[in-house]
Order: sequence, then C-alpha cells, then structure tokens
Amino acid sequence: MGQVESGGIGDGMTFRELQEHAEQYLIAIMGGRRHTAYDRCFCAALFCLSRLYRALAQLRLTLYSERILRQRMLGCFVISVGNLTCGGTGKTPVVEVFARTLAAQGRRVAVLSRGYRSRSPPLLEQVRAFFFNDYDAAPPRVVSDGRRLLMDSATAGDEPYMLASNLPTVRVVVDKDRVKAGRYAIQELGADTLLLDDGFQYLRLKPRLNILLIDSTEPFHNHHPLPRGLLREPIKNLRRADYVFLTKCELGRSLHHLRRFIHRHNPRAEIIECTHRPMYLEDVFSGERRPLEDLKQRRLAAISGIAVPASFEDFLRRLGGDLVYAEQYADHHRYRQQEIIDFINCSLNKGAEMIVTTEKDAVRFPRLDRRDLPVYFLRVEIDILSGKESFDQCIARICFL
Repeated sequence: MGQVESGGIGDGMTFRELQEHAEQYLIAIMGGRRHTAYDRCFCAALFCLSRLYRALAQLRLTLYSERILRQRMLGCFVISVGNLTCGGTGKTPVVEVFARTLAAQGRRVAVLSRGYRSRSPPLLEQVRAFFFNDYDAAPPRVVSDGRRLLMDSATAGDEPYMLASNLPTVRVVVDKDRVKAGRYAIQELGADTLLLDDGFQYLRLKPRLNILLIDSTEPFHNHHPLPRGLLREPIKNLRRADYVFLTKCELGRSLHHLRRFIHRHNPRAEIIECTHRPMYLEDVFSGERRPLEDLKQRRLAAISGIAVPASFEDFLRRLGGDLVYAEQYADHHRYRQQEIIDFINCSLNKGAEMIVTTEKDAVRFPRLDRRDLPVYFLRVEIDILSGKESFDQCIARICFL
C-alpha cells in the first residue's frame, strides 16, 4: 500500500472556511488529540460549558414532557429518524431506505429536513418574519414535489438534495420550522407520512415512532455533551427510542455489551443491526457507473468533507484500492473550483489513477471544464444484518395503521 498524505489546499480563507477550521480544532480537542497547556485549559472550559449544556438540554426535555411546552400533532403518521451524537452515524441512507420502502408500500412520503448549511432565505424575508412574527409568510423550500427536482444542492442543502435525487417519488421539504413544513407537505403536496430527518431532538413535532441511530464503532463518542463531546443530550434519553439502529456493524463482530447497555436504558426498544454496503462507483459529472472491482489494485486519491472520513477511506482500502493521497475537510464543506483543481494536481503528483469521493460530497462539487483524472463517488446503501423481522414489523406498523 502507498503512504497516505493529507494537508490543506486552497488560497485564502472565507468566513465559512475559518468556521470549518474552528470546528476541526474543536473536534481535535474533543478527541484528545491536542495536548498543549492552552489546549488543556480550553478543554477544561469546554467541560464546564458541557455541564451547563447538559442541564439546559434536560430542562428543555422536561418542559416538553410536562406539557409546559406543547408538542404539535399534524394528523398523519410522523416518523423521527435521528441520533444522540452530532453526525457520523450514517443517517441519510437510513432515511432513504425508510422513504423508499414506505413509498413502495403505497404511502405518500415527505421527508422534512432543516437543510443544514443550505442557503438562507433572502434577508428581507428574515427581517419581515422577525419583526412581524410572520414565520408562515415564506413557504418552506420544496426540493422535490415527488415528480421533479426543483432546487440545487446549495439552496436545498446537500442531504435533502441527495435524498430528492435518489427518491424521485418522495417529496422533500426544507424548513427550520418542521411543523410548518409538515403542514405544507400534507396540504399542498398530498403527503400522508412524514419522515422527520434528524428529528430526535426536534421535540416540537410529536412523532408516532422514534428511530434512533447509534454508530456501533463509536457509540457515544467520549460520553460528554457538547461542546466537550459530541452528545446532543444525555445518553439516558435513548429511552425515548422505539427502534434503535446500530449502524456500521460487521458480520461476526459481537455487540453483546452495547446491546445490553441499550436495553438497560430502554428495555422496550427493538434493536436492528445494519451496515453500510458499497454498491458501485458513479462518475460525479457524467453519471457513468462502474463496478467496485475497478478499485482493485488502482492507485486512488480520496477527498471528503464528512463527519467520519476514516470510515470512507477504510472502505476504499478494503475494496482493494491503494490509497496514495487523501484530503479531509469539515463536514458539509462546499468545494471551490480551485480547491478541486489543486487536489487533482496533487493527486497526479502522487501517481493517482482515479479520484474517489462520497455521494454527499459529490453534490457539492463545482463543475470542471477539464478533468485530468476520472472522479467517482462511492454509492453506499443500508443492508440489515440482524433484526430484519423488527424492520418489517416497523414498516407494517406504519403502513397498516
């Protein structure tokens, strides 16, 4: 295998890039990868803030559970899919498999997303909504109406755009107010089933089913809440889940201790083990598909801006590729044309024969007039390893109520 090198590319940083560098520094602190005296002091400050964050998160949950803050119900089946940690659990493929399976069973499905790092509405609309409390003035952004794709990835956000591209009969709606988005999907788009993407902490809309995803390789990061760790709320709150999907599982690897830990907190939850299975390569620009065998014995360069890039790079190695160069950016990074040109030049210098990225990254790639190396993304889908009966029961529970 060749030696993997990584580093920063690009000339000058925008505000978003400075923000991404700050995020990467925080992640390094959380992961215990920085050890200067300043880093240790900063880490202690983050620990204090995480105690405050934990208390506020628990207070918010209590206010909803005691009905001091009111949850909305929209008169149709709402399924929440989310996680306890920030990113990295493989949520989008799980949302996709739920939406596709339900649509195949005849449900009129709408995916509701907040559209993380999507383009904000015009400033005048935001000002009007703030001063006149008129948040219903601007309708939600419809990425797909179930018949056609209506927005690009910059406006919609990369995950909603990816879902809309892969699910041509499913409605995809983006709005931070997902109660408003749900009403719109029901009234204007004819939806009868709502999939709340990244909805475990969105307590304002009451779900009929709570689907919680846990990364089996690193279930709860360092067990600290934000900003000292990646937990969005205390681990004990997994008791709200009806189904727990353990993602990134491998056949033959025992998860006995993790399953026992989950059942201690939530004895009623059904546990489903699944893995992310690579399916094929697809050219980022032409859409041409290639078999995974094309990776074998090829010198590869990898570029990604996802929460856990190591798992993507491990896929390439396990599929037989010789990874000679890699670049890693912050999650949801939107690439500039010059960054990709510089990356291609670096890849050529390392002797790479092919560039591979993730599907989430592919929707954020700029157009290139000239490509000196082929650029593919790795298509990945969910494969259920154990608990298939529980998944089928879950689908039946939705479809026949």
